[in-house]
Amino acid sequence: MTEKLHAPVIAWFDAHARDLPWRRPEAGPWGVMVSEFMLQQTPVNRVLPVYEEWLARWPRPADLAKEAPGEAVRAWGRLGYPRRALRLHGAAVAITERHGGDVPTDHAQLLALPGIGEYTAAAVASFAYGQRHPVLDTNVRRVIARAVTGVQYPPNATTAAERRLARELLPEDERTAARWAAASMELGALVCTAKNEGCGRCPIAGQCAWRLAGKPEHSGPPRRGQTYAGTDRQVRGKLLAVLREAHAPVPQAVLDRVWHEPVQRARALDGLVADGLVEPLPGGLYRLPLG
Repeated sequence: MTEKLHAPVIAWFDAHARDLPWRRPEAGPWGVMVSEFMLQQTPVNRVLPVYEEWLARWPRPADLAKEAPGEAVRAWGRLGYPRRALRLHGAAVAITERHGGDVPTDHAQLLALPGIGEYTAAAVASFAYGQRHPVLDTNVRRVIARAVTGVQYPPNATTAAERRLARELLPEDERTAARWAAASMELGALVCTAKNEGCGRCPIAGQCAWRLAGKPEHSGPPRRGQTYAGTDRQVRGKLLAVLREAHAPVPQAVLDRVWHEPVQRARALDGLVADGLVEPLPGGLYRLPLG
């Protein structure tokens, strides 16, 4: 079963993969790592301009490590989930201090970097260094759930059973395994999407367990939808937008104008301070963090 999946999906990827800058040889391991941080919960079209600007400004980890962490937050722009910018800055500092400025090739060393979890370590090892690791993002999990397990959607959180199945599905050859990781991810992003799946364009539609079962409706726990309007996330984003645009500390009164509800506004600002994204100063002033 597994071998029958690999060849058609990889052949489809060879013909249909998007030309993305982090897939080009000149991106290097650092470019791959930056893309993986940025692409978490953010679509490709929003990432592309920020990614290009980031790599032009900080082409190596040491270039970013020399900057204040607040500059990473500023350059992150409106990608959302800005703690990722602080984590990427922290990883750059650790790479510079521990690995001579080169993204480590060893999976365990990648995993030991601050801000890098199981998925990112596997993705960098696979996509940057061609190693054999299961790379389980939302798209891959959905492809495996449908093609192999026969269900419409994977569980809300990655399970041990999913990890085990993903390892079993890996091709033995390292280069093929790395190609399979990228190809199955692209298939989930472009064809086997969460809604309006394109089975007519799918290279493995003929052996997809979910399709062959008649596409049964999802019967597990309700899938989590993402809301934004009116949430603390929206307020945090508005506060950070003001601080990103400012190149001097910002008075509390200026931040008070961004959101009408004072309790939620104060909670959002306190959260930004607690997360290290905003630095409070004497006299009711705030700025992006310097250290």
